[in-house]
Amino acid sequence: MGDMMAGIGSFPLAVSRLLVYLGFTFLCMPVQIVAIALGTSFRTRFPVWYHRRCLRLLGVQIEATGARSTLHPTLFIANHGGYIDISLLGALIPGSFVAKSEVGTWPLFGWLAKLQRTVFVDRKRGSTHTQRDDISSRLHAGDNLILFPEGTSSDGNRVLPFKSALFSVAALETGHGPLVVQPVSIAYTKINGIPMGRALRPFLAWYGDMGLGPHLLRLAGLGKITVAVTFHPPVTLAQLRSRKALAGHCQSVIAESLAAALSGRAPIPPSSPTATVSE
Repeated sequence: MGDMMAGIGSFPLAVSRLLVYLGFTFLCMPVQIVAIALGTSFRTRFPVWYHRRCLRLLGVQIEATGARSTLHPTLFIANHGGYIDISLLGALIPGSFVAKSEVGTWPLFGWLAKLQRTVFVDRKRGSTHTQRDDISSRLHAGDNLILFPEGTSSDGNRVLPFKSALFSVAALETGHGPLVVQPVSIAYTKINGIPMGRALRPFLAWYGDMGLGPHLLRLAGLGKITVAVTFHPPVTLAQLRSRKALAGHCQSVIAESLAAALSGRAPIPPSSPTATVSE
């Protein structure tokens, strides 16, 4: 597989795209710094614009289906294949991410995470209570949050088991009633319009011991990438009755949708009751 992956993509295209991406990013960073300092709503809207432009620069096209919850706050739950998911969801959702604390130490990507007001969580045993409080405070403030409950990235071909601990924040009551939780599935489907098989999905998925630099260079050298993002009907903790049942529901819905998208089948509609979503 390594030889096959090495032979796909254009090095000159990758270099030119990454140079433009870096230049564009460094120009945008001061804008977001000022927006955060002023505390305006622009600090939430500007990252959406930024991520959409970044995806265009990298040749990534989103095929989005389903209705995104417009309630504030909403907790979005998604599967995770790698760093490209940040721009995919960031381009569609005005909100912040929940990420492992190590991300905050990464060059460039750590800075960008902080500028999107990411909530960093520690995986150490016994820290769940503090993490839950940090997430709850942001939700109480009306901020949308995006959580990857697998706890790590996968190979893009499957959904890893969801960790249910942080789903306890779904017990939060908002000004609109129970907190809305919306499952979102991400499926890497095509390269240059051709369906992407299992062996080629690591072009987009970043997992295991893959080096970030070589992977990013290879991804940027691809022509056109198509990713299917599906917003599934929102639910609440009250409807599922427990955080474990809520985590299981989200995992099931996302896994079924991922499998359907990767095989070219129509998504399977979830049978669980859905929450009312409105402004």
